[in-house]
Amino acid sequence: MIAKLSGRLDSAGEGWAVIDVAGVGYLAFCSTRTLTNLPGPGEPVQVMIETHVREDHIHLYGFLEVAERDWFRLLTTVQGVGARMALAILSVLSPAQLVQAIAAQDKAALTRANGVGPKLAGRVVSELKEKAGRIVLGEAAHAAAMEGGGPSAEAVPEDAVSALVNLGYGRGEAFGAVAQAARHLGGDAPVEAVIRAGLRELAS
Repeated sequence: MIAKLSGRLDSAGEGWAVIDVAGVGYLAFCSTRTLTNLPGPGEPVQVMIETHVREDHIHLYGFLEVAERDWFRLLTTVQGVGARMALAILSVLSPAQLVQAIAAQDKAALTRANGVGPKLAGRVVSELKEKAGRIVLGEAAHAAAMEGGGPSAEAVPEDAVSALVNLGYGRGEAFGAVAQAARHLGGDAPVEAVIRAGLRELAS
C-alpha cells in the first residue's frame, strides 16, 4: 500500500498530478487546493497518498497537508461521498473552513462543491459534527480551539447565531463570530451582549 511519494513533479492537470519517483510516474488525483500549492514541473515534491484498491482499478489520492488527508478519509465515511466528491469538497473548503461549516451546520457552504446538493450536504454536517473536533488542524487552529477552553459547538448560543443570520450574514460566518465573542465574554454572557460582540467581530 502506497502511503507517500517523494520525487519530482512530472506534470499536472485538472484534478491530477504525476509524480516521478526514480523514473516511475505515479498518477495521483488531488484537490484544487493541493494542485495550486504544488511546485513547478521538475521541482522536488513530497505528497501523502491515500490508496484506494478496487476490483477494476487502483487509484492514488495525493495531499500536501495532513489535515486535508484526514478530512478526505473522514468525508468518505459518509454515505454518498466517494473519493471524487470528497476532493470536490476539499477544493472549495479548507480543513479549517470545513470544521466551521460542520460545527455551524452550514449546509450551504458544502453545496458550493461540484455535485453536492442540499440533501448530501445535510448528511455530511449531521454525520461528521462529533467527529470533526477530533482532527487537529495545525497549531494555529488547535491553539484557537484551546484558548480559554474555547466553546464547543453546543456552547455557542444558537439564538445569537440566528439573530446574525436574520441580519443577512451567512450561517458559517455568523457561527464563527458568535463563537469568538462567546470565547471572549465567557459562557454566562447574556445573548444580547454576545450578539453585539459578534457584530463587532464581523465588522472588524
